[in-house]
Amino acid sequence: MARNDERRSALADAGIRVLAEEGARGLTHRAVDAAAGTPRGTASNYFPTRDDLISALVDRIGERLTPDPEAVPSRNARSPDRALFADYLRDVVRRLSADPHVPLALFELRLEAARRPAIAATLGAWRQRAFQEDVAFNGDSGLPGGRTEIALFHYAVDGLMLDHLTAPLDTGLSVDAAIDELVDRILQ
Repeated sequence: MARNDERRSALADAGIRVLAEEGARGLTHRAVDAAAGTPRGTASNYFPTRDDLISALVDRIGERLTPDPEAVPSRNARSPDRALFADYLRDVVRRLSADPHVPLALFELRLEAARRPAIAATLGAWRQRAFQEDVAFNGDSGLPGGRTEIALFHYAVDGLMLDHLTAPLDTGLSVDAAIDELVDRILQ
């Protein structure tokens, strides 16, 4: 079968919405077809197994969270300091916040990974690659902090997003202020 990349992406986007709205139990090929508005059987033609579907969702989440290539050159023109690092973190949070379905689906996959080794392997490999890319980007850009600090920021941003998307604490601290505090405290 010839691959239609646009339809494949549309199906994966529909799967992300289903996963975010219905949870892992609601993620079926039939539900993806309904969300995408495609004939029944379309999702299973593109993703024959549930593991194939989940792998496609992980890949699509990665695509949707990839930084805008046009934003990187503007960062390269600035000096690599804490302010630039804080702006980079704000961009990460902005990308995660652009469509709440994406981080919610990602959190659903992480919970499901605790119960299903195949999902843990797929998601774990993607997360590890993303972490290594962040460490490399940070080092190549001359930004402050190393592997440990990047790990701490991953943990912090995950918690920040989970809080923001679910039952947020009323701390009086804006997301930008939280990021500034994280940068100041972790990059001491």
